[in-house]
Amino acid sequence: MPFSLSPERERELEAILSRYPTRMAALIPTLHLIQDQEGWISDEVIAWVSQRLDVPPAHIKGVVTFYTLFNQHPVGKHQVWVCRTLPCALRGAGDVLAQCEKKLGIHAGETTANGKVTLRTAECLASCGTAPMMQINKEYHENLTPEKVDRLLTKLMEG
Repeated sequence: MPFSLSPERERELEAILSRYPTRMAALIPTLHLIQDQEGWISDEVIAWVSQRLDVPPAHIKGVVTFYTLFNQHPVGKHQVWVCRTLPCALRGAGDVLAQCEKKLGIHAGETTANGKVTLRTAECLASCGTAPMMQINKEYHENLTPEKVDRLLTKLMEG
């Protein structure tokens, strides 16, 4: 089945396009809108966006591969990002990541067998003052301990 936006997201796209002076300027918000619907940006989506926005596919692919928040492959229903920059590392990000890997039974970059969670690391999630931290979907969790991580992941896996 060829890619298409849901009617609601089609309306959102029209609103996005009306706010930008050129279609290329609307590329990143358009990709986010599509990823919210599909979970990732496929080659089929890139072709669709290229046609819809009149932007070369190579440019779109460059954007998708440059920004780590765009998924280039299917991911779990939930995404867990562990920040690993220096402030988080100094305050225990390694322990947070190790607890995530242990609890989920996967390593960073992998998805649980049931397809529920993808575990990732990030260079910076901009919460240095409350390190260590991780992001679950779009929600920040800060000042983490292995025990807090365990509770958060238990809730995520059960919910």
